[in-house]
Amino acid sequence: MQVLLLILQITELTKSQTFMSKNEPKILMLGWEFPPVINGGLGVACHDLCIALSKHAKVTMVIPKTYPDFTIENLNLIGLNTIDAKTLRNISYRNDYKNLEEVHYVPSRLNPYYSDHHAVEHLPEIKSKYLTPVEMGDETAEVFTIDDLYGGDVIEKVTVFGKLTAKLALTLDFDIIHAHDWMTMAAGMEIKARTGKPLVMHIHSLEVDRGGEASKGWVYQMEKKGMEYADVLMPVSNFTANVIHQHYGIGKHKIFPVHNGIRPVKAYKGKKRFKEKVVLFVGRLTRQKGPEFFLEIASRVLEVRQDVRFVMAGTGDAFHRLLEKSSYKHIGNRFHLTGFLNLEKVHEMLSIADVYCMPSVSEPFGLSAVEAAQFGVPVVLSKQSGAAEVMKGSLTFDFWDINRASEYIIRLLDDDVLRDKVIADANKDLESISWDLSADKVLDGYRKYKLYME
Repeated sequence: MQVLLLILQITELTKSQTFMSKNEPKILMLGWEFPPVINGGLGVACHDLCIALSKHAKVTMVIPKTYPDFTIENLNLIGLNTIDAKTLRNISYRNDYKNLEEVHYVPSRLNPYYSDHHAVEHLPEIKSKYLTPVEMGDETAEVFTIDDLYGGDVIEKVTVFGKLTAKLALTLDFDIIHAHDWMTMAAGMEIKARTGKPLVMHIHSLEVDRGGEASKGWVYQMEKKGMEYADVLMPVSNFTANVIHQHYGIGKHKIFPVHNGIRPVKAYKGKKRFKEKVVLFVGRLTRQKGPEFFLEIASRVLEVRQDVRFVMAGTGDAFHRLLEKSSYKHIGNRFHLTGFLNLEKVHEMLSIADVYCMPSVSEPFGLSAVEAAQFGVPVVLSKQSGAAEVMKGSLTFDFWDINRASEYIIRLLDDDVLRDKVIADANKDLESISWDLSADKVLDGYRKYKLYME
C-alpha cells in the first residue's frame, strides 16, 4: 500500500513538474483592425482568436490604432498611434526596408473586409505625445490618425505599418510572428528578415475571392509573395487552402487550415409584423457574396409561392443594380433591400427568419451562416464556402445552381420534418465550432511545424 502511494505521489509530482516546465509560446500577432475601433469581420476574428490563445500563450497584438486606455486581460495590445516616438527613434536596421521591391506599387482605395454584421466605431485623431511625422522623420504615422483605416491610399498605410511595426518588433520578446491577411504581410516579412523568427500567415480572405481569378494586381502580388515567404499558412478553411494552392502556386506541405470559431449568442424568437415567410441574406452586396444569385433564387421561389418575403441586408456596389433588377422582374413587393444593419438589427432579422440563404461565389468561411444556425434558422449555402465544411447538416448547392437552391428553400418552407432535421443537425455542428477549438488548432500547427521549443 505504501509503495502504491509512493508511486502515485511520484506520478503527480512528475505531472506537476511537466506542467510547470512547459514553455508557453510567445506570439507576436499583427492585425489591421481590432475592436472597439473597427468591429468588422476581420477585427472580430482577430480579437476572439487572441482572447482564446491568451489562455495558453503570451500574446502581443500590434495594430495600426486603438484607444490609449483600452485594455484586455492577458493580452498585450499595442496601437501604433499610442507609441511614444522615443520607443522607435533610435532603433536602426542593417539595411533599409526592402521587402516590397518585387511588388509594383500602385496607389489604391480598397475596402475588402468591412462586414455588414457589425457597427463601425471610429477613433478620433490622437496627437500630442504620440507618433507624428516630425518625430518619425520619413516614416510617417499620420496615416493612422484618420478615422477610416480603409479610406484613402490603403497601400501607403500598409507600407508605413510595415516599417513602424518592424522597428517596434526589435524591442519585443516573441517566438512566432503571426500575421493576418495582406495588410500585415509586409510587416511580417520584414520582421522575419530582421529576427529570423518563424512567420505564420493567417488567411481570412484573398484577392481572387473578392475580384475573381483574373485579379492579379498589387494585392495579389503581395499575397503571393507573403505566402511564399511564410513558414506556415493557416487559411480559415480547406476551401481557401485549395484556392491558395491552385491560384497562388503554394505547396500543400505548409498549408494548415484552421476553421474560424463563433461567439456564443443568446438566441431568441422575434415576432413578425406580417404573415409571410422570410428568407434572409446578410452580407456585402458584392460579387464575392453572390447577391445577384440570391435575387434569381428569389424570383424562382416566388414563381411557385407568393407567401414569402426575401430580405437582403447589407450595402455594396450592387445595391442599386439589384434594386432596379427586382423591379424589372416584378418582385419588388416581395424583395427587400434594407441597407446596412448593425449587429442588433441583424439579430432581429435572424430572430424572424424562416430560412437563411448564402449563395457566395467564393467564401473563405462565411460567418453569417453559422450565426443563422445559432438562431435556429435552417441554412442553405453554397458549396464554395468554408462554412459548408463545418455546417455539415446544412443543405448545400453550387452557387450557380439556382434551381437546386430554390428547391431547397421551398422544401424547408413546406416540410417541417426536413426543417427540424436540418436545425437539429446544425445544433450538433455548433458544438464543434468555437474560438477555443480554433486556438487549440493554431497551437497544434505551431507544434506540427516545430515553430517553438516546448
